[in-house]
Amino acid sequence: MDHYTILGLGRNANQDEIKKAYRKLASQHHPDKGGDTAKFQQIEEAYRILSDPQKKQEYDNPVPQGMHGFPGGFSFHVNGFDINDMFGSMFGQHAHNPFHTRSAVFRTSVNITLENAYTGSTQQLKLQTNQGPKFINIDVPKGIKNGDQMRYDHVLDNATLIVEFRIMPNLKFERRGNDLYTTHRINLLDLIVGNTFTFTTISNKKLEVTVQPKTQPNLQLKLPGHGMPIDNTGQYGDQIIVLNPYMPDTISDAITQSILQNRTN
Repeated sequence: MDHYTILGLGRNANQDEIKKAYRKLASQHHPDKGGDTAKFQQIEEAYRILSDPQKKQEYDNPVPQGMHGFPGGFSFHVNGFDINDMFGSMFGQHAHNPFHTRSAVFRTSVNITLENAYTGSTQQLKLQTNQGPKFINIDVPKGIKNGDQMRYDHVLDNATLIVEFRIMPNLKFERRGNDLYTTHRINLLDLIVGNTFTFTTISNKKLEVTVQPKTQPNLQLKLPGHGMPIDNTGQYGDQIIVLNPYMPDTISDAITQSILQNRTN
């Protein structure tokens, strides 16, 4: 399906319109909110292409077929793999170019969760070959970032596999570099008189967070070392909690008196 149609946009849409449409649809169809995974992946793929100026230009102006590939000038791709390369790897060289002796290079992309990127994981891929489907396992490094590419040299016979990782949006955590940001709604009175709340980190660790009296709205609290893993260092980024206050529906007389007393002190 056309990427513009998936996002409900016309082909003259600008980047702000693309981003706005993506955020709205991603929120509606996110699997964590009961949305359809396949639909969500279509939205992710459409945004990945259209939000990148170079990829958007290539999508808007595709190269005509007939430039390279099989005899007759055709090139076929299945699940991100060039079938020309696949046939070449089956026969030990590129059949359409006997002078090309490099190993075949296959490319594909994988959607993972932010939690997968935090812990590292093993992902199973299904590859379509002319001999039928083939299942392989790849290791996802801890701390992998959205758009990072990894090279795997020993998962395919006589071929290299390059995988681009796409990290799906998370409803609770926003990643900024190696730090994680979370908005926490807090009673306005708790900012005034102080309180504590329990916060669950991405590693599922529960921490008691203290809010000091007379805390300003939208203050950012830092939990050092509870962000994302930093590549090959054994260290972690920080968890940032942004306090977003709301007005309670009712305020007891005792709290009212306490607030008035604080104002006079």
